[in-house]
Amino acid sequence: MNIATRLHRLAPLLTPSSVALIGASPKAGSVGQGMIQTVKGGGYAGRLHYVNPSYTEIDGQPCYPSIADLPEAIDLIVLGVANARLERSLGQAIAAGARSATIFASCYLENDTAPSLPLRIAAMAREAGMPICGGNGMGFYNFDHRLRVCGFPPPAWVEGGGNKTLITHSGSAFSALVHHDHRFAYNLAVSPGQELGATCDEYLDFALDMPTTRVVGIFLETVRNADGFIAALEKARAKRIPIVVLKVGRTAESAKLAVSHSGAVAGDYAAYEAVFDRYGVVVVDTLTEFANALLLLGHDRRLPAGGLATMHDSGGLRELTVDRAVTRGVPFAKINAETTQKLAARLDYGLDPINPLDAWGTGNDYEGIFEDCLVALCNDPDTSIGALFGETRDAYSLHEGYGRVLARAATRTTKPIVMVNNMAVIGEAKLASHLTRGGFPVLIDIDATMAAFRAAFTWRDAADRPAPKPAVAPEGLRGKWKARLEKGGPLDESESLALMADYGVGVLAHRIAGNEADAVAAARAIGFPVALKTATPGVLHKSDVGGVKLALADETALAAAYRDVAGRLGPRVLIMAMAGKGVELSFGAVVDAQFGSLVMVGAGGVLIEMMKDRRFALPPFDKTEAHRLIDALALRPLLDGKRGQKPADIDALAQSLAAFSVLVADLKGLIAEIDINPVLAGPGDAVALDALVVPKAPEKASGD
Repeated sequence: MNIATRLHRLAPLLTPSSVALIGASPKAGSVGQGMIQTVKGGGYAGRLHYVNPSYTEIDGQPCYPSIADLPEAIDLIVLGVANARLERSLGQAIAAGARSATIFASCYLENDTAPSLPLRIAAMAREAGMPICGGNGMGFYNFDHRLRVCGFPPPAWVEGGGNKTLITHSGSAFSALVHHDHRFAYNLAVSPGQELGATCDEYLDFALDMPTTRVVGIFLETVRNADGFIAALEKARAKRIPIVVLKVGRTAESAKLAVSHSGAVAGDYAAYEAVFDRYGVVVVDTLTEFANALLLLGHDRRLPAGGLATMHDSGGLRELTVDRAVTRGVPFAKINAETTQKLAARLDYGLDPINPLDAWGTGNDYEGIFEDCLVALCNDPDTSIGALFGETRDAYSLHEGYGRVLARAATRTTKPIVMVNNMAVIGEAKLASHLTRGGFPVLIDIDATMAAFRAAFTWRDAADRPAPKPAVAPEGLRGKWKARLEKGGPLDESESLALMADYGVGVLAHRIAGNEADAVAAARAIGFPVALKTATPGVLHKSDVGGVKLALADETALAAAYRDVAGRLGPRVLIMAMAGKGVELSFGAVVDAQFGSLVMVGAGGVLIEMMKDRRFALPPFDKTEAHRLIDALALRPLLDGKRGQKPADIDALAQSLAAFSVLVADLKGLIAEIDINPVLAGPGDAVALDALVVPKAPEKASGD
């Protein structure tokens, strides 16, 4: 145990010197017996005690009637008791000086009183400063400490010695990935359950201090400590340890009613998107992708620059591989002439020396041909990783031959190599486990494998991406706008645009007018043609009520437009210069309850709610990061100019987006939502045509 983990808050829980099993039992099949088998089966070398008033000894070892009777203060108390006994047992443990606890039970009581049992247990843990794993969890295995804490003994083959950490809010996923898949070897696996006394970020932080950790996988329901989670992600990024996340519950809509478009389209998952993107977290969609990504990113060899090189024993499955790679955005290595010549020299007649490569010909000397071709592909300068696609069937000479090919090829290249089963099955476990633990991860299912490759390339590129260096907000601007924002009520368009301009967001020339004469004078000063918009307070989406008149070419047209709008919606209007042609985007800002302010960039105009084309980011960020966000949009090709349209000034657009992010960060705590729609990206500039700023509602005094 290194000094970092020894001093960690979770050390008494995850690396205890003494463990007491409350509810230990000799009864076969019971949780109490399961706890004993699990701890002893892992080879735990610390002091182990049993507590159960029904027994004086178990398996020849003393069994104490209560926690108070234990001969020492215990590092870890494992509570294998029913819900009705949890509160009393935990209280006894705290009184006896126990430093941590693990709870398997659900912590739910029928006819419980308020606050509920989980809340009472959490409060006890906080007051005592006690980390608790659970409740309603499977426990944990710290294989590096040879400690397994679970009420359900794992199969005999489960052992440590791995470089992967698993943290999962699903007990079934814990069992599936630890107890049922022979390919995996972990250093730490945790089922945090309800996180009553220790949160996901703490387990992540602990794992990052373990010298054996190469990759961390998190099956995530929610983050309960946002600041701690972000700090752990920053630590992982600094240590270049990839984090793979399968986030569930993505589709729930935001609970609050949003005033602006940007708030309405954000949804609960938007904040996670922004956080994961900022810190290079690998995001997957299925358990198979999750498993593949963990195995791939846990490889002893990191991915260098370049693309994928693949070798196949089937032409048809090679075509399927190409289809799925293109769909997933996985680049193939562009092999050079020297590599092509090496392939041609070894392949049977009629096979093309290309990447991806179908290398199966007559079958004669297939091991030698496959080995030489795989080495040639991997050693090409543009190759990042090599993959042999086939199957893993135990006691089958062909597939065992593939295993020998991988082993020999690995000695002739420094690039990582993996095996891929075309089907979504591991095959027979012995060969797949042997290959994986020998340094050649066996991934499964062509499509899920391509998702893992895409994720691995994304992490590689994100790990090398410099941290954003945003501009500093202009001095005094927060103070300038604070008084207005604290008055409450949405800023009108003129105020909103003035706020944008102060922070460097591009806006069109505009003026407020309260009568027809002032409107004409404003138009003259700006220059025809102009747009006229209602500026009546409370009209948030002007186009919906006929409050926008465009391309008014002269005073006659302006006067007619003014009389129409003023007669229906009120005399106050905004006169604005007409924008040229361009692509309509939108900027937005919302405040997430967990992670704080978020910036959005996406499709604009009437398409903002119809197109799901948007990116979220944590503010503030710089122009380079703004470019990256814009480049990720589906509409990005439109900015290059289509059908005779001139290209948009993407640099100006990125500058405005970066300036907007500084605004959002600088006004933290004062802003609830911002909606800039549309932002017109044209050949010479990028300007906001409309904006809505909603201040944060004032805090209610206690007792209101």
